[in-house]
Amino acid sequence: MNNRPFARPGQAVGLLGGSFDPAHPGHAHITREALKRFGLDRVWWLVSPGNPLKTRGPAPLADRMARARDIMQDPRVTITDIEADLGTRATADTIAALLALYPGVRFVWLMGADNLAQLHLWQDWRFIMDSVPVGVLARPGDRISARMSPAARIYRRYRISGAASHLLGHATAPAWCFVNVPMVDLSSTAIRARGGWSAPHERRGQPGADDDHQPRPGQQVG
Repeated sequence: MNNRPFARPGQAVGLLGGSFDPAHPGHAHITREALKRFGLDRVWWLVSPGNPLKTRGPAPLADRMARARDIMQDPRVTITDIEADLGTRATADTIAALLALYPGVRFVWLMGADNLAQLHLWQDWRFIMDSVPVGVLARPGDRISARMSPAARIYRRYRISGAASHLLGHATAPAWCFVNVPMVDLSSTAIRARGGWSAPHERRGQPGADDDHQPRPGQQVG
């Protein structure tokens, strides 16, 4: 794959997945917070190709990639469509493929607290927790439900305290850390709803795919 992002063995690389339909400053904000809080060397935005089972999907991948690059301009952050090359949709499958492709790279899966609250519904969710450290960034209103979630309870003894969050990037899975961060009140769904994002062939007003803080295609079972 010619467009495979580069990472050296030993580097701590955060993975932020989603449709990014569209990317916005809130994504950039939580990325910078993750770099700072979790001791990461780099973050990759995994811009998903979309769910082939949906009749109405996100904007074309090239448009979403271009928008993401405009929004997130930081040499430590790579915008990648590697999932399209890998042919993966479920997070567990993507993580398994990346671990095989990048031996020695210390991947950390990044998610919002709302995703932790429903992680137990994702496909092969225990594989995710057992394979890579997980960094959880709190969103307003989701703190209690996330901390009381089945995943949080089952893996409670593997939780790294917020005060030690900088250790997460080089922790051995299972390990996870929950941090409270100031949030930017933006969402891709709201941007689409007010007509602030449309593909070249007039997506304005068309119902969009799931927002990036919903389960990504293939994650949720049932």
